[in-house]
Amino acid sequence: MIGLVDANNFYVSCERVFQPELEGRPVGVMSNNDGCIIARSEELKAMGIAMATPAFKLDGLHRAGRICLKSSNYELYGDMSGRLCQLLRDACPQVAPYSIDEMFIYLDGLDPARCQALGAWLRRRIRRHLGLPVCVGLAPTHTLAKLANHAAKKHPRYQGVCLLHADAADTAALLKQTPIDAVWGIGRRLAERLAVQRIHTAWDLRECDHHDLRRRFSVVLARTALELRGTPCLEMNALDAPRQRIMTSRSFGTPTGVKSELLEALGRHAQRSAEKLREQRSLARAVMLFLNTNRHRPEQPQYFPHAMIPLAAPSDDTRVVLAAVREGLEQIYRPGHRFMKAGVMLLDLVDAEQYQLSLLHQPPRHRHHPALMATLDDINQRMGQGKIGFGLTPEKAAWQLRCHHRSDRFTTHWGELMKAGTHPGAIKACAKRT
Repeated sequence: MIGLVDANNFYVSCERVFQPELEGRPVGVMSNNDGCIIARSEELKAMGIAMATPAFKLDGLHRAGRICLKSSNYELYGDMSGRLCQLLRDACPQVAPYSIDEMFIYLDGLDPARCQALGAWLRRRIRRHLGLPVCVGLAPTHTLAKLANHAAKKHPRYQGVCLLHADAADTAALLKQTPIDAVWGIGRRLAERLAVQRIHTAWDLRECDHHDLRRRFSVVLARTALELRGTPCLEMNALDAPRQRIMTSRSFGTPTGVKSELLEALGRHAQRSAEKLREQRSLARAVMLFLNTNRHRPEQPQYFPHAMIPLAAPSDDTRVVLAAVREGLEQIYRPGHRFMKAGVMLLDLVDAEQYQLSLLHQPPRHRHHPALMATLDDINQRMGQGKIGFGLTPEKAAWQLRCHHRSDRFTTHWGELMKAGTHPGAIKACAKRT
């Protein structure tokens, strides 16, 4: 049996853990630079405020106190996600994180009744120890577990835990009510193509011949149909497969055309990309960087350059990536433009261990000193992302994100830890959760 543990309205729930006065209020979390709404509480959804609504359109409601808007606090959300994952690992034999708020758990050998009881117990335990509301979907396959989790959220009769059997009548009823574009992995364009073939629901897809689906569409869709029937086709390792490219990009808080500021921003992205590269034990053969002006300001000079810098040998060394970024910026920089976004992408990735073992290549010189990169990563993991790196980064640089409504980073910064007595409702909220 496979389970999917999914935190409800995760970003909003993280905010409420440390600010219990937000319980019951309409709360929205904004994207980078406080641009648009990316997470909504149930109360905000009930007001008809859609996902991706521009934040400036809600200023009036926010100022009047009718809603509460928060800047993204990714450091807090990431730490809470790590705590959730660790709690699950303490209780389950296998856990595979799928996203920041979704974790697959594998319960081989447990009968359905015990799986159902474990799901309910995990839900109570997570609520008590982390303060996060979660729902649990249980089924024989990943795709059905996704649908079970969705049902657990939407239908109160499940009380937050839904277990689906492949051939049960209630599973068939759920599949017949599920639009095809609500099935995991099926996007709008594919749903339109399937609609032409009179495949409108998850049940329609389940009943299709998987050989025909593979011939007319893809092997991925054929596997999805089999998963809907209860035949597992997706291995756990596929969820953790190394990415084929790694990109870090972000919009600027204030547009800038100053070369040194662009280099600072690109340098920050390069260092983060290199960290991600080492996390998945890969090496990059090339580095691409890009800059964007604001296409929504046609009265300003427009310029969207990019540069591709091949590396002399595959590398995961931050210094090598930074050198490539500096070289690329020299190639594409032109004065007289105000850029609003920059990014760095690492391409043509190879497995680090396989490359080192290959008899066709000699290890690059910097790989004789891997301790430096390992030390940097260890410090940043223990003390907070970006705590140590190459080059100074001004705190008030023009390209830094706007986050005027960000909450404190309650779990990762000593200066922002909660102080006793600052939240009168905290004790009451904790007592309610327990």
